[in-house]
Amino acid sequence: MTDSKPEAFIRTLRLKVKQEAYPWLEAAAVEVNQVWNWCNEVSLDAADRCRRSQPRFLSGFDLDKLSAAASEYFEHIGADTIQRVNHEYASKRRAAKRVRLRWRVSRGTRKSLGWVPFKAASLKRKGRGVRLCGKSFRVFESERLEEARWRDGCFAQDALGSWWLCLPVFVARKEFPASGLVAGVDLGCHHTAVTSGNERLESRCYRKLERKISQAQRRAHRHQAKRLHRRAAQQRRDALHKFSTLLVRRYGQIFVGNVSAPKLARTRMAKSVLDACWGMLRTQLEYKCQQAAREFAVIDERYTTQVCGNCGALTGPAGVGQLVVRQWECVDCGVVHDRDVDAARNILSAGLRWRASVRGNELPPLSACRARHPRPCEAGISAQRRAA
Repeated sequence: MTDSKPEAFIRTLRLKVKQEAYPWLEAAAVEVNQVWNWCNEVSLDAADRCRRSQPRFLSGFDLDKLSAAASEYFEHIGADTIQRVNHEYASKRRAAKRVRLRWRVSRGTRKSLGWVPFKAASLKRKGRGVRLCGKSFRVFESERLEEARWRDGCFAQDALGSWWLCLPVFVARKEFPASGLVAGVDLGCHHTAVTSGNERLESRCYRKLERKISQAQRRAHRHQAKRLHRRAAQQRRDALHKFSTLLVRRYGQIFVGNVSAPKLARTRMAKSVLDACWGMLRTQLEYKCQQAAREFAVIDERYTTQVCGNCGALTGPAGVGQLVVRQWECVDCGVVHDRDVDAARNILSAGLRWRASVRGNELPPLSACRARHPRPCEAGISAQRRAA
């Protein structure tokens, strides 16, 4: 049985605010910083008073009681914004497990980026824009707000001083035609992602602009360097969205390797790893598959770059020194492999085995992949051991 109402999901809209509202947002951000620093001071004082016995950490509701009727001392923000700051501070301090957090700076070279949170009930639709605390805001792409139901959000400032409306909205499930195709995705540095069907995503946005960024930094053109950084981030985000949407529409099951970006970011490959942005791609695939009723899983990718996808022999290049080898020939069966495509096929085979083990005695749908990927075998088992 299927539900009569489509299941709703939450996605965050990021809409740029037009410049006439920037002075008001700057002044509101200063008042938000004052509330944040007050929360920091009060929480530190409460912890110091109880340090000899048992430290007491104030919750968001405790801060709400202490800040009651404080909105009359502010010109731009209201009680809802003050309560949102209180609860956000309490959750951040609890997650950090510290007595206090960093202070928010409103002026100077170490100025904190602007941030004005609000509750969902405080933001009203006003013509082609929105209205908050008696102030109207016009945004680009305002048509995306039509018939939208939103939750608590915020106005956020980027490094260039531009303001953005970050608004979590409810999105209905998208119905795509059923697909019996399956895909494995291998994540890398030269190509951000390579699928078992040989679709490739080469998203080296920072590398393409690295020379211009370094020239701007040497000439002390900080604003130009920030613009180039934002351009690289926008190009990377756009490429990842297009690639992930293509995979979700084409394949019914998607399996991705579990390569760890934080660990590799501590090595000499940090610049390439961060430019590839594997975590963002996995996150996009996860929520898009959830909305489109597709199957998505992260698979252990150990030995997937060394195993022959044809015979299962562990004869591929191994070690950091062999990363330059992009094609190799299996010494057991003589098949020549593209390293990335072969790894994606091994991830696909591991994903199908995982799906079969989860579903009990149901046979995995290997017919969809045998025509393209012959004889999927277990990773790490050579032909000699299997024959024995």
